[in-house]
Amino acid sequence: MSNSFGNIFKITSFGESHGPGVGVVIDGCPAGISLDQTFIQSELDRRKPGQSRITTQRNEGDEFEFFSGVFEGKSTGAPITILIKNQDQKSKDYDHIKEVYRPSHADFTYQEKYGIRDYRGGGRSSARITAGWVAAGAVAKLILDQTGVKCQAYVSQVGELKLQKNYEELDLGKIDSNEVRCPDEEMAKEMFELIDQTRKDRDTIGGVVTGVISNVPVGLGEPLFGKLNAALGHAMLSINAVKGFELGSGFEGVKMKGSAHNDAFVKSGEKVETKTNHSGGIQGGISNGQDIYFNVAFKPVATIMQDQSSVDKDGNEVTVKGKGRHDPCVVPRAVPIVEAMSALVMADFYLLAQTNKLRG
Repeated sequence: MSNSFGNIFKITSFGESHGPGVGVVIDGCPAGISLDQTFIQSELDRRKPGQSRITTQRNEGDEFEFFSGVFEGKSTGAPITILIKNQDQKSKDYDHIKEVYRPSHADFTYQEKYGIRDYRGGGRSSARITAGWVAAGAVAKLILDQTGVKCQAYVSQVGELKLQKNYEELDLGKIDSNEVRCPDEEMAKEMFELIDQTRKDRDTIGGVVTGVISNVPVGLGEPLFGKLNAALGHAMLSINAVKGFELGSGFEGVKMKGSAHNDAFVKSGEKVETKTNHSGGIQGGISNGQDIYFNVAFKPVATIMQDQSSVDKDGNEVTVKGKGRHDPCVVPRAVPIVEAMSALVMADFYLLAQTNKLRG
């Protein structure tokens, strides 16, 4: 159950970091969707390693293959299987941690829970598996294209460097104009320098990715335990290295009084809108037609190129050597993952709403 996500538009993830490949099975994709392979590949290219000196130098092309559910470039309604083969594993880089628990990794918890773990690159706990999620997210984006809903994300913070502009002040068309994926040119330069210096210091640093979902119809989401915001939180907190999620005003909202925080309703033409959007486009767990915006906090990458103290499986004190190829900061490559998970949620809730209408 823990390898699947979604209700109507449902994905099942498979693969390990150093196995033959990673991928995803998509169930519930409507028939007749044109699956633009060039677009899907472009989304994977945004996530793949080796993009610049501030990302891991693992050399993976991340070229995908359809194994089922597609005929003549369109979805058939059957499960869609997407496979992305692994090509540049260096499993020997991980021999030194075969019996050792790396600080802040999933080594100890996986070993205790299952009695066995794939120590090569973290196995199933590796961010490598998110390649399949991005591929599935690309399919979800193609579904959403028919509705006008758009899912975007960008880097808004690295360490102490925080972009003070909100998303409405930015040109989101510039997200991919630099290696950091921050749409503010000057801040992007500062962030790049900070990440690069952190890399040179053989250390890592965290950051924040901001997500924006626009052109959202009113009424997506279910009361109580089917809230749209809860599904988005579930999706984001399922991404490797994520430690926090906030919607709309988030934690900053606690500093405001209700009289300032409340989003007053107004009539705009034939539509009802709100003057402000502190709610982040969701009220009572249901979309209100305004933009949905949120922040996702990523911790510093756990693997650092420095010696760290730990214990082995027998409880003996050991020194963990920093080896392997790892990102000094995950947020630039996390941007397409946040977009993909947003799209999976939105496509799922859109199809759920359509199903409810048919039942009604």
